[in-house]
Amino acid sequence: MRPAERPADDQQRPLRVLITTDWWEPVVNGVVASVQTLRRELLALGCDVRVLTLSQGIRARNEPGVYRIGSVSAAVVYDRARIGMPASRHVLRDILRWRPDVIHSQAEFSTYVWARRIAKTLSVPLVHTYHTIYEDYTHYYSPSRTVGRKVVGSFSRRVLAGTDAVIVPTAKVARLLRGYGVRRPVHVVPTGLDLQRFRPAETAAERDDVLALRESLGIGADQKVLLSVSRLAKEKNLEEVLEMLAASPRQDLVLVLVGDGPYRDELEDRAATLGVTDRVRFTGQVDPAEVPRWYRAGDVFVSASLSETQGLTFIEALACGLPLLCHRDPSLASVVLEGRTGWQYEETAQFSAHLDELLDDPARRARMSAAALEHARATCGAQEFGRAVLEVYQQARRRRTARLSAPQAAAA
Repeated sequence: MRPAERPADDQQRPLRVLITTDWWEPVVNGVVASVQTLRRELLALGCDVRVLTLSQGIRARNEPGVYRIGSVSAAVVYDRARIGMPASRHVLRDILRWRPDVIHSQAEFSTYVWARRIAKTLSVPLVHTYHTIYEDYTHYYSPSRTVGRKVVGSFSRRVLAGTDAVIVPTAKVARLLRGYGVRRPVHVVPTGLDLQRFRPAETAAERDDVLALRESLGIGADQKVLLSVSRLAKEKNLEEVLEMLAASPRQDLVLVLVGDGPYRDELEDRAATLGVTDRVRFTGQVDPAEVPRWYRAGDVFVSASLSETQGLTFIEALACGLPLLCHRDPSLASVVLEGRTGWQYEETAQFSAHLDELLDDPARRARMSAAALEHARATCGAQEFGRAVLEVYQQARRRRTARLSAPQAAAA
């Protein structure tokens, strides 16, 4: 039987979905969180789901539902990045025997090559989620942002031309891809969130845990916590947050930076230069299971990043009842509802004024916290995310079936 042929009972079994991603556990980032959520929700919807990803070493290995192909480090290009190796034929044979109905690629590099090959061999749809605005990362490989943007545009067109559908988390990214000349069907599907994990402290034990967490960092009961959950990288623009802290006349502020990354030393030096070292706490990398605790320990979520496609941490903060105070960015239009779930600022005076509005008026902060929680529950649920992605799969399959049937109908 040729790979493109379909057994007659295919329609009777669960939809088989192969998710391919260069990023997976033990790495902690937004892509991993998004893929984990999608996998869980697709399984809950009755799909049969497997993941193809990279091993942390040169040997391929399998786990239940997860194929890991051998890889080598590419950390010289990007922190914790890896490049897949080609010699994993037994993995490919096993996937082809399993016969997925849809391939959903979550990365544009090593595993994308596998995704495209498998989709072509089996003649099934290839759906791709475009997670990263690469032009905001041009400082890693090009001294010129203009040249970098052209390279990114050309690269994105070539990659996405081989797909049946593209998923993006916000309209901002959809517009960006149109500007690059991408002509594939683009679906805006916001990333979903497990609202059972990301929520405010509800029990006495959880509230005590918040106090203990703050005390472990030497934060007093009368101090206000500005919280950032982020990879410490240049593109996250955390230097601006440090500058906003230094410019604020308030002396009750403590900035807690949750996460780690290659830019930590520069940020520590910048904090020292600005004279705010005693008001900044670097937690280092934390276990993903512990992240909700840190959101609960904050009073306001702050960010100056302009490199977000959606910003999963912004949604996590909302779900934990934290108002947002972020540098203005089109990608946040559906997340930061001005004066309700937070504010976007463009200059220091706006940052300070909005901060005072939040911290000096407990009743208003309580209202905004409730609005943040309500907005997250209404728009960011994982179940809606899973159902929306499943509908993209079904549309891609229908389009492919119609396309393959058209020549046969014409010949008849």
